Amino acid sequence: SPVAGQILTDLREVMAARGWDACVNSPDDPHLSEYVADAFERRRFATGFGGSAGTAVVTAKEGRLWTDSRYFTQAEMELDADHWSLMRQGQPGVPKLLDYLGELCASKPGFRIGIDPTVHASSFVRELVEAATKHGGIVADDLQENPVDVIWASRPPPPSSPFRVHPLQYAGLTVAEKLASVTSQMKKKGVTCSVFAALDEIAYLLNIRAQDVDCNPVGVSYFALFRDQETGATSARLYCDAAKAAGEEVRAHLKEAGVTVCPYDGLPEDMTEHMDVCVENKAWLDRKRCNHAVARLVPDDRLVDDLAAASRMKAVKNEAEIKGMQLAHEVDGVAMAEFMAWLEKTVLAGVKVSEVEVDRILTAARARQDGFLEPSFPTIAGVGSNGAIIHYMACENDTMKYLGQEDPILIDSGGQYVYGTTDVTRTWHFGKPTEEFVEMYTRVLKGHIALDSTVFPEGTPGFVLDAFARQFLWKAGRNYGHGTGHGVGAALNVHEGPQSISPRYNNQEPVKNGMIVSNEPGYYVPGSYGIRHENLVLVVDAKIGDSEEGKGFLKFEKLTLIPFQTNLVNIDMMTVEELDWIDQYHEKVWKKVGARLEDGSEEKEWLRRNCEKINRSK
Repeated sequence: SPVAGQILTDLREVMAARGWDACVNSPDDPHLSEYVADAFERRRFATGFGGSAGTAVVTAKEGRLWTDSRYFTQAEMELDADHWSLMRQGQPGVPKLLDYLGELCASKPGFRIGIDPTVHASSFVRELVEAATKHGGIVADDLQENPVDVIWASRPPPPSSPFRVHPLQYAGLTVAEKLASVTSQMKKKGVTCSVFAALDEIAYLLNIRAQDVDCNPVGVSYFALFRDQETGATSARLYCDAAKAAGEEVRAHLKEAGVTVCPYDGLPEDMTEHMDVCVENKAWLDRKRCNHAVARLVPDDRLVDDLAAASRMKAVKNEAEIKGMQLAHEVDGVAMAEFMAWLEKTVLAGVKVSEVEVDRILTAARARQDGFLEPSFPTIAGVGSNGAIIHYMACENDTMKYLGQEDPILIDSGGQYVYGTTDVTRTWHFGKPTEEFVEMYTRVLKGHIALDSTVFPEGTPGFVLDAFARQFLWKAGRNYGHGTGHGVGAALNVHEGPQSISPRYNNQEPVKNGMIVSNEPGYYVPGSYGIRHENLVLVVDAKIGDSEEGKGFLKFEKLTLIPFQTNLVNIDMMTVEELDWIDQYHEKVWKKVGARLEDGSEEKEWLRRNCEKINRSK
């Protein structure tokens, strides 16, 4: 399209003026957030591709975009093929991003790769510099206006929502208690400064929330904790736009916690001063979660590169956080019952419902619940072949479909409530499904049940559990291209680490008691359909076994309270134990959610029908 071509022409002019031979365009904001505010959607503006993962490279002659398998279909639809080549990460014959950049450097002496150091992880830039230097190239990483901003005339202003206090009844620990824990970890590591750049870590530590990013209750800011080696005195500083912390309640809350509010751009000066004042001073930051512009302020030999303290702290939920999450899932079950009763009745009456309307009505059902704030991510409502697009988001355009009785629908959605965060996927079919669809629906459900029923020793990393969910697909020579489980924040981001359940065996983080993770195996046939069954689960003590080597055993406890569609299950493929699991789960859903629904209401009747014991005599 002329637009895509013009954007690239304009970008190449900026590159030429700076003497850049290539420009690496990141999807990130300065806090390396998974979802970013509109002002930081530079990669989307430059390429037209809106997925949350994917890095673009522009040279004088071509544009290439690297992304992972979750986004292949979306990228094919959104990229202008006249101007952009899609690089399918991990596929045979596709060079890795850094290898490609290395080859470019080898093509011409002094090849210059330009980057904005504020939107790339320190770890990535180090690897990039290594790859470029090895082939005689140069990384131009000086601090100047992002090249996309130069050409983006209608760029939205950066977000400026005010912070609000996250109530102690849902936070469970005071800011003082959390900062004391960070300080003691700093002492153990022998560091005098700890830098937090990830927005959810800052929200967690300071018990504050905001609305700077759609679906993520966070505010754009940095936080640093400085410690004087001699006196042990600490100084806690929140770097943000002053207006964000101007509210009376927030001001009092931060003051009580001993947190000083500083200008958003004040961190580099404070860091430099801290490193200069005493050669013994050392800084702790996570190069993977901290941008290059901040990390390079610390000399390599005085930088402790490790997961930020808040990352592991917030991953393990305390009692108050768990209660809030349990409440959120009961309330979410009510919203889903209201929505599903409407959807099933409408479709069975012969009315076609658009994917956009599904999203609208579902969000409205959640919005009727007390404490609802916003969705926890953009709803994925995929009818038929759109269900095979793993991170699909319906818009009123040519790809939007209508749900009738002939197609399945995959709905992955969630809510942010004042007290908790939800994320659930169910796949429905209100007509006559094919035998193949029923078989795959059943195989995915068997995997979901297998993972949910797993008991494992403390200290087990998530990748060890991943195959439990895939085994019944593997037996049929099938698989899915995404992870099985991600961590979920308590009234925070729907995706969090450090743990995950996926084939990525380099993530050695153990799944610990008190963590909340998703269990979401799936199966996708591009051009035809997608199936995914997702619950959130809490890791609890299994209370079994002899604690040999002092290690106990853990298991999962279901948080999500929404029924599965049992008439899509092939009973002959199920064991007695699996059928018992479904019945027991539905009994729990009926007990917890049914009690919150009005007697005689359509939603209560829908829930009762869908939680009935499975008919085993088919």
